[in-house]
Amino acid sequence: MMADVLQTLLNGLAAGAAYALLGVGFTLMFGVMRRLNLSYGATLMFGGYLGALLMAKAGDALPGGLLTVFGAVVTVAGATLAGLYVERLCFAPLRDRSGVAAMVSSFAVWMQIEALASLLLPQHTNPYPAPLDLAPLHLGALTLRAEHLLTFAVAALLAIFLHRLLSASRFGLALRTLSDSAAAAQAVGIDARRTTLLAFLLASALGGVGAWLVLVADQQVTPMFGMWSTAKGLIAMMLGGLGSIPGAVIGGLLLGLVEATGQALFGPQVRELIAYGLLFVVLVVRPGGIFGRATIDLDAAARERL
Repeated sequence: MMADVLQTLLNGLAAGAAYALLGVGFTLMFGVMRRLNLSYGATLMFGGYLGALLMAKAGDALPGGLLTVFGAVVTVAGATLAGLYVERLCFAPLRDRSGVAAMVSSFAVWMQIEALASLLLPQHTNPYPAPLDLAPLHLGALTLRAEHLLTFAVAALLAIFLHRLLSASRFGLALRTLSDSAAAAQAVGIDARRTTLLAFLLASALGGVGAWLVLVADQQVTPMFGMWSTAKGLIAMMLGGLGSIPGAVIGGLLLGLVEATGQALFGPQVRELIAYGLLFVVLVVRPGGIFGRATIDLDAAARERL
């Protein structure tokens, strides 16, 4: 019985590590621009479709390990390029206008990117090759799949990288200053447009890595992946608190644990219902999320617009 509980927790943490990357991507965008990018999931789906297409074309030309790396590079690059397209089309021209206009335009681009991805691979369900030849790791009665080990390792390395980038680099200092106050950033000579663009690309790349980890485990990609990744990233961000990167990480891990526990207790049919129920409870009890920064950040953004 205890082994089953621990196995469920490990599975939940593996899923939550990928959710955390999706949530961090959302948080980086919202923390800098104070706008929601509804096409975020669609850009990740596009990266997944592009990776599936090019890996299928590569076929047997690449051995398993190289094909996996190739798929990761293509998926992340595709998601980043799609994110660049969204930023240039929806957010850069509307930087000084209503956030609603940018959000609605990003929704329209979501439909556009989804249609383009469907043209690349017309079938509803498309295989995503993930030929990992790693044997599962057995720890007594516990089993760690190769995909889980990969997820833990990649998520941990990216967390360390992101922490160092934001705390010990000029770009990180500029990003934090811009997030706290656009007026202060302008006063000290920070290029807001360049910093916002780089933050958007970084968020898209992180989301692309999270999407790749999920697709490697599922070994398939469908048009619903855009909506799915948008929902998971939003829930992770809102659970942790809008604008808080540590909150997004905690929110993603918590979401994975709750989903895995709910599935073990009640079956896969109620997995998504439990996730949305958790979000509802957190927003009722603590509307700002676990780290509770939403109200302060939004008030500051409103003052700057005034």
